[in-house]
Formats: sequence, structure tokens, C-alpha cells
Amino acid sequence: MTRFAVIITNYNYARFITEAVDGALAQSRRPASILVVDDGSTDGSQALLAERYGHHPGVRLLFGENRGQLAAFQRGLAALDTDTDVVCFLDADDRWQPHYLEKIGSIYDQRKDIGFVFSDILLFGNEDGHIGFSNKELDLGYTAVSTYALTHWYGAPTSALSLRLRYAHLCLDVPPETSEIWRLSADNCLVFGASIFGARKYFVPTGEVGYRVHGENGWWGRQNRTTVFLGLLHSRGLIAHYARKAGIDDSILELAKLEYRTKPDPDWSETRRYIALCWRARLPWWKRLERIISIVRSRKRSN
Repeated sequence: MTRFAVIITNYNYARFITEAVDGALAQSRRPASILVVDDGSTDGSQALLAERYGHHPGVRLLFGENRGQLAAFQRGLAALDTDTDVVCFLDADDRWQPHYLEKIGSIYDQRKDIGFVFSDILLFGNEDGHIGFSNKELDLGYTAVSTYALTHWYGAPTSALSLRLRYAHLCLDVPPETSEIWRLSADNCLVFGASIFGARKYFVPTGEVGYRVHGENGWWGRQNRTTVFLGLLHSRGLIAHYARKAGIDDSILELAKLEYRTKPDPDWSETRRYIALCWRARLPWWKRLERIISIVRSRKRSN
């Protein structure tokens, strides 16, 4: 059976952190380990954590100086037992309902080829709502070509992400200058890295992940031309870093048709995405057209 480790990262969220930890402890499918990484909080979080969980057999506390979310991910990963199979991440201001690990665990148990599972999120706090990649369970197949060429996001916020240990190590092995860029929004490293390193991705709408909206942490409310540009700029740099490590270059576009065929039930937006990728390949026009026709035909046969 798949062994889960949970890494909870905290910075100055003393008012929320116990709800996150207690939710991880209350899972119907118990994780093998829970690590709480406090990133140099100054609001009393460390004293609270030490008092409440310092002697708890199911929780391990890691305290360090403030270096940002990505560094906290890295500290937590370095402290995991080597027999961990899957790493789950949870922000200190979010929470899980009791059956989250049970629902994603069934995917990992049954599908050894799946390397990355993510879920929908339920907004609570200052806003209510639901955000999900799809309205149904979806095997996304492989996503390296689409991610490399289009910076397409096949994922979710931190608290709804999980991946096998080997991919976590690859995704979080980044140079110091990258760590500084991704002090926040380090979930990009997990989402983009897992795609580039060849993790097969799966979306399952669990309805078990609560994303707390408070202050200005709702990313959808902070988007403007500058933030969109900088986000894409930094994301392209991150993807380029992973691509160099994986030995990938623009020739990967020639694999677009084959990657598309790993997806059991692609929708039309995904189909159009791969048609565009085929057309961008450095191949004679008639070969590109042949591959596009093949994709369209396979889409029609699957429906």
C-alpha cells in the first residue's frame, strides 16, 4: 500500500496552523509521517506548535530561518524517510477533510504508472466557491511537450498537490537563485517540474481540500498585466531549467502526437492544443499535417 508523507509549511499563520495539522492527523487513511516546517515565524507559531505537537508521535517539527516557501519544501523533503512513496503538501492556512488521502490513495494504489495526482479546491473564509481542473476524474497522460512549449498548467494550488517521492526530489533540486524567485508560489516548481520530468498526471475531484481566502491571498484577485508577464517570465525560466536537466530541447515538439495518444479522454481544448504543437514542430509541412490529421481522427474515434 502506498505510504504517504505530508509536508505542512507555515509562516506566521499561528491562527490557522493547528486546523491544518489536526486535519492531516484526522485522515481516514493515516499518513506515515507528518512534517511541519516553520519558516522562521515571528507570531508565536513555533511556541504553539511545540506546545501542541512537540511530543506527538505522529508529527515532526522543523524550525528554521525565514527563506520562503520553496526552501521550506526543500527542508521538509530532506527530512523524509526514504521509504516514503508519495509526498503531499499542505499550506498552513488551508485544511483537508478526513477522506482526502483515502481518495487520492486509491489512485496511487491501483495505478503504479501515475506519478502526480491533484485535486479540486473548495474556497472558504472570505469567499466561497469551487475551482477544479475538470468536472470529472481525468487521466491526463503525459504533459511534458505541452508544458515545455506552452507553459500550460496541469495542476492545482499547493494543498491539492501530491507526487511520488522521486519526482519531488527532481522538482525541488533547483539552484539558490531559483529558490529566491520562488519564495512564494513554489507550487509552480512541483507542477511544471513533474510534467517535464515525465510524471503521468491524474486529476481527481475529491471535494476534500479547503483553500482559505483571507487578506489578499486569492491569486485570481491580484492579476494584472505586470503580474501576468512576470509570472510567465519566471515560469519559462523554471521550465527551461528543468528541460536542461532532463535533456529536452525544441525537438520535443516532434513527440506531440505520441504524447497526445497517452491521454485516454482528451477534450477539444486539449486536442486543439496538440494540433498547434504538431504544427510548430521542425518537420516538413506534409509530416506536420499528417500528424494533425492523425490526432483529429483519434479524437473522433474516442467519441
